[in-house]
Amino acid sequence: MVTKVDLEKQFTETMKSIARRGDLKAYVEQTPSIYHMLQRAAAKYVTGEDRTAGLEAGLRLINKGYAVSLEYIGENATDVQSCEAAALEMKQLIKNLTDRGMAARVSFDLSHIGLSVDDALAFKHLATLADQTQQTEIELFISMEESAKTEAILAIYERAAAIYPNIGITLQAQLHLTAQYMNDLQADPRRLRLVKGAYQEPKHLAISRSDALNERYLHLLEQSIDKGHRVSIATHDERIVDEVINRGWALKPGVEFEMLYGIRPDLSSKLRKAGYPVRIYLTYGHEWYLYLCHRIAEYPPNLYQAVIDIASDEPVDSAMEYE
Repeated sequence: MVTKVDLEKQFTETMKSIARRGDLKAYVEQTPSIYHMLQRAAAKYVTGEDRTAGLEAGLRLINKGYAVSLEYIGENATDVQSCEAAALEMKQLIKNLTDRGMAARVSFDLSHIGLSVDDALAFKHLATLADQTQQTEIELFISMEESAKTEAILAIYERAAAIYPNIGITLQAQLHLTAQYMNDLQADPRRLRLVKGAYQEPKHLAISRSDALNERYLHLLEQSIDKGHRVSIATHDERIVDEVINRGWALKPGVEFEMLYGIRPDLSSKLRKAGYPVRIYLTYGHEWYLYLCHRIAEYPPNLYQAVIDIASDEPVDSAMEYE
């Protein structure tokens, strides 16, 4: 007999596979009626398709007392021209943030700015962005991607972090490699974002969603805090959030909660009102297909909200839901 838990697990795995189907993505992008329907669903989690939408949503949240991180969505750019265009967009984002006096993070995938073409190209663009952010309040944060890219991402990060102090790295608790990497990290303060991990990975490389993964997440978090790293606790799992608060970690120096735009704004509001630092991770851009699939995969009931948003005539504005 197939249980509800079994069905949800199969659904999650299927959605992660759909996210990687280039043919389905191309079909959606080439079919205007489907594109616009799914775009309405994506608007719950993506501020818009242009930089202005991201900046405006970010400013509204800053004015409500939140810190923000902004990402121009995209990954796996496979030609130099696309990488150059993505890096240019990020340079413009940094300029706009600086001009507006917005202290924020700019997050991105290294494969968006060159990793899928050449490691040297990714580092060149990363260094250019890091140079631009010197003498500003803007941090750069490297996102983590599939396990096949992990070692290359960490190598580029380590090289850049030795030069630029305002670069952070995202670590996935689900990967076995992360535990070893955390053990090897020196006590020098780093900027870390700890996530469970959204990618579908083989069992010999990663641990699946489970109590064991939660325990590993908490262990890695404790290591990070004990070593004095600045840590973003990037989860919407209330069991972990409650445990972090109960253990007294939430008010440690340099520790903050970080949550995705449109996901559990009620929880973000509750934590902020309780006096805990909360950062909202906002995204914008045209490459929202994979992002939408992952948001549904990580919490299947998000599919219900997607259907509601598709059918509704009301504009979707997640920033309004934050208090």
